[in-house]
Amino acid sequence: MTIFIRLLILFALAVGLAIGARFNPGNVVLFYPPYRIDLSLNLFLVGLLLLFVVGYLVLAAIKTTRDMPSRVAAYRQGKRERDANKALRESLRTLFEGRFGYAEKAAARAAELPENAGVAALIAARAAHHMGQFARRDKWLSSAEADASHKVARLVSATELYVDQHESDKALEAVKELHANGSRHIQVLRWALKANQQARRWADVLKLVRTLDKHHALHPALSNRLKELAYEDLLRDHAHDAESIRRVWYEIPAADRKSVTVAYHAALAFNGRGLFDDARDIVEKALQTEWDERLLRAYRDAAAAEGSAALLSQIEHCEKWLLEHPTDPELALSLGSLCFRQKLWGKAQRHMEQALSDAISASTVREANLKLAQLHEALGQDEEAAYHYRQCAIATTL
Repeated sequence: MTIFIRLLILFALAVGLAIGARFNPGNVVLFYPPYRIDLSLNLFLVGLLLLFVVGYLVLAAIKTTRDMPSRVAAYRQGKRERDANKALRESLRTLFEGRFGYAEKAAARAAELPENAGVAALIAARAAHHMGQFARRDKWLSSAEADASHKVARLVSATELYVDQHESDKALEAVKELHANGSRHIQVLRWALKANQQARRWADVLKLVRTLDKHHALHPALSNRLKELAYEDLLRDHAHDAESIRRVWYEIPAADRKSVTVAYHAALAFNGRGLFDDARDIVEKALQTEWDERLLRAYRDAAAAEGSAALLSQIEHCEKWLLEHPTDPELALSLGSLCFRQKLWGKAQRHMEQALSDAISASTVREANLKLAQLHEALGQDEEAAYHYRQCAIATTL
């Protein structure tokens, strides 16, 4: 419809010009002494139109000729951009496909365009890292430093790659620079957690775990395990004396002190410094929350002095626990050991023999035989003592 209307207008214009030219008696005279040229007005108008068209074409040709170098340069620049962007897309695709060699080569082509240099360098760094070419990876990361707009992306990528390589010191340097730059988002904190864990900087691990827990960014099981590892390391530090180990223990949140693993390592730490009263208290409170055989080993190692009220209290606790766990060999061994310390020979022998009959692990069998040998030796029963010493030696070889 639009074409039809345009043709109609064109025909109407042609008819109008033809009619106007037919009834136009005008005349144009050009004088250029001694010459004179007489032209009809219609011919003059046609000639003037043709002259305008020719002038326009000449000027357009001149302008096109002058613009040719810049147009050629723009064409070449556009071609470079198209090629570089195509190479960038190819590098991403091949990186996700796991074809890291192709990804690095495509990223190198994409980096020829300055606008793509930063992103391409990070892609190439990841590709080189996955191929185990760590020197080339570091070179690509260094080349990305020139692009300030990709600073955070470069540092986060560097942290991730260094953590994956277990280069915790380099990873922590990148994390420090990120924090100085104001970047503390969740993913950065996760990589910082892994780097500190690899570096065994447990105090920093605890801080990061608590921060991530506030944002619900860690699975509860992982969070608890990391806390246990951190507390274990802090409690096992041999630099602590009696006062400092107490301070470390009470700085642990009450909810975390209920953990069986944390309580076990705390009891070991207190036993190692002769703080047996504290160790017993820790074990008794922990066993109220959850039953664990490891705590019983620490409990019998924290046995009070013979004839003391504390030792009698320990025996009472074990007898009460035995009602709930009648077949637990560690509990029976603990009760027998405590009775042996109190010189309750009959009860000691009975519970130790029960522990020996229920025992599964070689360590429990070995300790039960050793305690029975010491008991028989104290009673002057040398033959029975020798038998259990032999059994203890056999269990040691298992």
